[in-house]
Amino acid sequence: MIPDPILFTWGPLTIRWYGVLVVTGMALAVLFACLEAKKQELNSEHYFNMCLMVLVLGIIGARAYYVFFNWDFYGANLTKILAIYEGGLAIHGGLIAGGLVFALTGIYYHIGAWRSLDIVTPFVPLAQAIGRWGNYFNQEAYGYAVDPEKIRWAMFIDGAYRHPTFLYESLWNLLVFLFLLWFRRRRNIVTGDVALMYAILYSSGRLVIESFRTDSLMLGSFRVAQLVSVAAILLSILTIYLRHRGKNQGGKIISIR
Repeated sequence: MIPDPILFTWGPLTIRWYGVLVVTGMALAVLFACLEAKKQELNSEHYFNMCLMVLVLGIIGARAYYVFFNWDFYGANLTKILAIYEGGLAIHGGLIAGGLVFALTGIYYHIGAWRSLDIVTPFVPLAQAIGRWGNYFNQEAYGYAVDPEKIRWAMFIDGAYRHPTFLYESLWNLLVFLFLLWFRRRRNIVTGDVALMYAILYSSGRLVIESFRTDSLMLGSFRVAQLVSVAAILLSILTIYLRHRGKNQGGKIISIR
């Protein structure tokens, strides 16, 4: 059965599942992050302000990233650039923009760049796990056609049984979320490890899942998401190594609880 992408229509107002699920995921991430900031005896009002800025600029970044790599279409259809209700938010663009905003505002509010990122990071994959179901209702972000007798979990999308890659990523993000909840309580981590571990784990999953997708953003013959994922994994591992080496040599890197 093909899902209806529209939740309900009220006069001229149309509410779509995609927008509801994306907003729900982000709202939960903000709520849990603000509660965590309060638990750590930080100014939760400041952190809430940071989250609001990240939500706005993160969406702008996610859309700009997607439009940039699809400029052949949007250059000829400028009125479609703002039509995010139709889909077209690239998570890497949102993560890059949101991460920069969190780091800079964390410095501004004297929380610290790495600490501000560590507080929210565990809840980001939860938001992603929820938001990915918006792709299901929009019938997008799916994989190659498969034999449903061999791939029992295949979904009928766009005229064929296909790899439900949005489901794969949703489940992977849920596992990353649960792992980070455990990982952040480890006693041998230093500030920034949670954010960096998220980058490694999410990127590892995306690197594999992206190979099944049929709608990847492309840079020549390469999938952009895979290039970004490889770069994120290597940079995060190198950063963890250098920062832990600094700690072992007497650096002033402080772990958080």
